[in-house]
Amino acid sequence: MSQRHSAVERAVEAFRAGNPVLVHDAADREGETDLIYPADVVTADDVARMRNDAGGLVCTALSDAVAEAFSLPFLASAVDHPVTGDHELGYDDRSSFSLTVNHRDTYTGITDNDRALTISEIGAAAADPDAVDFAERFRSPGHVHLLRAAPGLHADRRGHTEYAVALALAADRPPAAVVCEMLDDETGEALGPEAARRYGRRTGTPFVEGDRLAEQLPTA
Repeated sequence: MSQRHSAVERAVEAFRAGNPVLVHDAADREGETDLIYPADVVTADDVARMRNDAGGLVCTALSDAVAEAFSLPFLASAVDHPVTGDHELGYDDRSSFSLTVNHRDTYTGITDNDRALTISEIGAAAADPDAVDFAERFRSPGHVHLLRAAPGLHADRRGHTEYAVALALAADRPPAAVVCEMLDDETGEALGPEAARRYGRRTGTPFVEGDRLAEQLPTA
């Protein structure tokens, strides 16, 4: 087994077991490493780890088909305000952001327990989206940012949103995953890939480059 193949296999096996992985997109894109979990099994401890160890924005990525079933728009097209006119992103043509939501059984929605409930219930709903009345279970605005993946996943767009959903599908999990950027406390910038690798070795979290996932994981 090649080193490249083993990195992808370790990531898929971790996801299949409900464990997190680290994915670096590309030096010429965002240049960020995200801590990524399968959404359906996320716990309050997992949310706390994302807050403390990663530090970025906790988001839940959904496949395009699931987002369509839930009638989730891209935020830029749903908000009638001039700020959504020109994104001018340096790393991509568009943002994947959709709505922000809380599960209706949460209180404020921001606590680790509340966000874990929202995220895990979104993951469970993604397993059979046509059977779910999304508005009956969730409300917006909320504290969990939803991301809508490109229809062809990494064949269309090589972002963490697409890689996360591709990992979930490869691991036979519902097409929903939580992503959170790893930040560097000392520099205030994205955590560099070598530092992310060291974190992965220290915590037993598989690290994989996005282009390796693109080479070896099937698209939607």
